[in-house]
Amino acid sequence: MYDGFMADIISIDNKLKDVRQRKKALARQRKLAAIRSVFQEARRTFRCEKCYRQLDLPDIEEDDDEEPNPRVPYRFCESCSEEYIDYIEKLKGKGNPDCYWHNDAWRKTWHSWIDYQGAVDNYLKTSEFKQLIQELNEIDPDK
Repeated sequence: MYDGFMADIISIDNKLKDVRQRKKALARQRKLAAIRSVFQEARRTFRCEKCYRQLDLPDIEEDDDEEPNPRVPYRFCESCSEEYIDYIEKLKGKGNPDCYWHNDAWRKTWHSWIDYQGAVDNYLKTSEFKQLIQELNEIDPDK
């Protein structure tokens, strides 16, 4: 009867170990999901950062070979680049007068989009986000 009792204790220990491992795996999945959502939403590699239109491969290759346009600090399609430049020009009191649809609501949209990009960049620079990245780099998923 004593042997059966010991077997039950070992079994409980194994179950506790399994529960701990599952909790660690779940925590890791949550951390990965948090990072994935930030990068998927904020950094679409071969898409326009504003409209998410697929960028043509020649456009991407040209960007790598040429100096980026200092007036456009984002990866935009041609249309969004032109709009961004017009937005900056309108802030200076200039801009294309033929684009009558570039009104106050349009300017607010661009302003909000740029603020959002800044907020994401600031979040990525926080010590907590850096800690999350570091923890995920240290976690061995097999342990």
